Amino acid sequence: MTKILYVEDEPALGKIVKESLQSRQYTVYMADDGLAGLRAFESNQPDICVLDIMLPKMDGYALAQEIRKTTPKMPIIFLTAKSQLDDVVKGFKAGGNDYLKKPFSLEELIIRIENLLKLTSGQVNNQHEISFGKFMFYPKRYELKDPLQNIRRLSHKEAGILHLLLQHTNSTLERKKILLELWDDDSYFNSRNLDVYITKLRDYLKEDPAVQIITIKGIGYYFSV
Repeated sequence: MTKILYVEDEPALGKIVKESLQSRQYTVYMADDGLAGLRAFESNQPDICVLDIMLPKMDGYALAQEIRKTTPKMPIIFLTAKSQLDDVVKGFKAGGNDYLKKPFSLEELIIRIENLLKLTSGQVNNQHEISFGKFMFYPKRYELKDPLQNIRRLSHKEAGILHLLLQHTNSTLERKKILLELWDDDSYFNSRNLDVYITKLRDYLKEDPAVQIITIKGIGYYFSV
């Protein structure tokens, strides 16, 4: 059974979310401040963390950083009433994989939890075909099928970038990670080449407006599906 650490200081919201997650057969460890959240994390070793940002005693950013010190690959989703880009960037820098703006639907939270668990467990890596939005991607064949069933042959770099983005669906992917994995070099020249490929992929994906490659300045890309 999946174990979730849920840290939220709004009692009414916390009760609703906790009970909803438990009704879906998740085990939920709940805390109402950052320090209590850290103790609950250390005691229970959850599979994923859902953290409010504005918490007493220790905010969500600081809590995520503490969690990352002992468990670098722990999946973390931030809940935030803020929507400014700077707050999103700060969340990613603190170690968040995804964020959800309040108010949110319970169904969306559950989908994001399941997606993040799949991605961090590597289930996307070995698939022969990957469905996202209205597209189908065949990584081994370098092919992308669009909503009209047209098939586009991708270059090696285009397919590699898209595969990495899919491994980070609804989470951040650092530019440096792409450059080192696909070019083995994060030089300025390769960075400019990456910009060109991202522009091409955005053009290929424009037939489904729900699929977005969002630039997070100074960090990388947020792949929204």
